[in-house]
Amino acid sequence: MKNIFYLFVFSFVVSTTVAQQKAVEYKDGSQVLSGISVKPAKALKGNPGILILPAWMGIQNHEKEVANQLADLGYQTFIADIYGIDQRPASTKEAGAKAGYYKKNISEYQKRIQLALDQLVKQGGNRDAIVVIGYCFGGTGAVEAARTNMKVNGIVSFHGGLGRDESRTIEVIIPKVLVLHGADDNFVPKEEIEKFQAEMRTAKADWQMVYYANAVHAFTEKSAGNDNSKGAAYNEKADKRSWQAMLDFLKEVL
Repeated sequence: MKNIFYLFVFSFVVSTTVAQQKAVEYKDGSQVLSGISVKPAKALKGNPGILILPAWMGIQNHEKEVANQLADLGYQTFIADIYGIDQRPASTKEAGAKAGYYKKNISEYQKRIQLALDQLVKQGGNRDAIVVIGYCFGGTGAVEAARTNMKVNGIVSFHGGLGRDESRTIEVIIPKVLVLHGADDNFVPKEEIEKFQAEMRTAKADWQMVYYANAVHAFTEKSAGNDNSKGAAYNEKADKRSWQAMLDFLKEVL
């Protein structure tokens, strides 16, 4: 009987201290989207929210792990579905085509990001305390959230693209910007970085850009392997350092 009692107490404690994860369907016109909401077991004061923008393959285990880790720290998190519930890429070739479409049709990407932000708030995130983070393609989206002054406190781009159509007007950027970048990332040309930094200055942004030694593209993604010669590879040191940089940023802006 005593063992049953202890088992009940243990089960109760576990059930009340584990973040709650659920799929959330929403729409962009007729397109059904399905993001993932993770509610912390114990939210931080003010219910700050984090929107996670996935890399080009869409919602994968990496984004889910990040969402759970942030929820464990007390943040309400939401992983955006950019492509649609029936539009998930089945290969890197498909992912490249789909991500390329949204980079060329940037207003559609911006709209999908805003719809996901709305869902984050509906799920309990404080609309006045939100940060957008993104990986690779999602990092590009995070920068777009800043460029269009979405109602967020800041954005964090992990090894994201930084390019911008030069015909676009540079507006003053209000959200704080943190770009975490592999020092050896050849996916983002030097010219693109220089133009981005010039843009940040023109936009009078509060921005930071941190470089990580010996890190190439996708340095936070364990499934990328560890061969830098392939252009995309995991780097444990850069992963840990960039995670800490993000946590410090979150404390500052939220």
